[in-house]
Amino acid sequence: MDNHLKYYDLSYQAYKRIKAMILTDELYPGQKLIQEKLAEELGVSRMPLHKAFQMLENELLVEHIPRRGIFVKKVDLNEIADAFECREAIEGLAARRAAQVITPTEIKFLCDLFSPFSSDPANADLIKYEEADYTFHNTLIRISGNRILEKMEMLGNVITRTYQRGLIRGPAETFQEHMDIIDALSKNDGNKAERLLKYHFSKSRAKILEKIEEQKSEGHRLNTGT
Repeated sequence: MDNHLKYYDLSYQAYKRIKAMILTDELYPGQKLIQEKLAEELGVSRMPLHKAFQMLENELLVEHIPRRGIFVKKVDLNEIADAFECREAIEGLAARRAAQVITPTEIKFLCDLFSPFSSDPANADLIKYEEADYTFHNTLIRISGNRILEKMEMLGNVITRTYQRGLIRGPAETFQEHMDIIDALSKNDGNKAERLLKYHFSKSRAKILEKIEEQKSEGHRLNTGT
C-alpha cells in the first residue's frame, strides 16, 4: 500500500471513530478537540487526523475557529428543520424524475444498500445504516438526471446539514419507508415515489420541530423557575 492509500485508510478510520464519538455525545457540542490527545487515543499521526477533521468539517460535525482550534459543532435545530423542508422539495422532484428513467440495475443497487438490515432493522448498525441512507438519497438525485437539482444540493449542502446529529429517526421506523419508495420507483410510479419521499422527510422534520418546542418549554421552565 502506497503512502497516499495508507493515509486515506487511516484518515477514514479516524473519521468514522470521531464521528461515532460525536453522535453518541462522547464528544459534546462546543467541545474543543485536542489533536494530540485524539491522535494518541486513535493511534494515528497528525496527517491522517487532519484529513479526518476535513471530512468531519465537510459534514458540519466540527468547525475550525481561527486562532482557537477545532470544536464539535453546536447543532442548530431550526437549521436542520429548514434543511428537511428543502429536501422535501428537492428530492421529491428528484424521485419523480428518477422514476421515469431508473434502470433495473439501479433498482438493485438501491435495494442492496438496505439488504444488510432487512432481517432486523431495529438492531441495525446505526453508522452503516446512515451511510446507506446517505448514499440512497444522493443516488436518487444523480439518477434524476436534473443537473440543476444536483447543483442546488451541492451549493446548499442540504443533505449533509440533516445528518449533523446522525439519523433523526432510526432504521426501525425508516427501513420500510425506503423500501416503499424503491418499490414505487421500480414500478415507474413517479407521483407515488414523490409523495412517499416527501412524507418520509415530513416525518423527520416534524420530529425536529417537536424537539425545538421541547427545548423552548424547558427554557421557559428554567427562566421562570417553574
